[in-house]
Amino acid sequence: MSAAQRSALMSLMSRISSKDTGPELALRRLLHAAGYRYRVHGILPARQVAQLRSSHPEIPLRGGKLPGSPDLVFSARRKAIFVNGCFWHGHDCPVGQRRPASNTGYWNPKLDANIARDQRNLDHLAALGWESLTL
Repeated sequence: MSAAQRSALMSLMSRISSKDTGPELALRRLLHAAGYRYRVHGILPARQVAQLRSSHPEIPLRGGKLPGSPDLVFSARRKAIFVNGCFWHGHDCPVGQRRPASNTGYWNPKLDANIARDQRNLDHLAALGWESLTL
């Protein structure tokens, strides 16, 4: 791949959104139609953030968000939903198990770090008393 082709590809990939993706919006529509109300992108009410910070100072709540910034948050029920891409988060489906064959020195550590970060965030949520679901 030439430098110009790689640059064009990177420009295209930079436009892929990490928030408000198609699967996430579809899930939101279904839940809202079913009568569920939620917050998006891991944001919590300020009062709840203060309570969590005082009871668990060892767990970082950056920007008033839950660890991992769940896509949907049901704060009254203490439940969080993550809508993750299979490739980036190493799910055990065929797409999640396939890794790039080229440049493995870059991709394997990157994908392994994503999986470790996701598990750390789920552990933090459990320690805070939250249940989580990953789709």
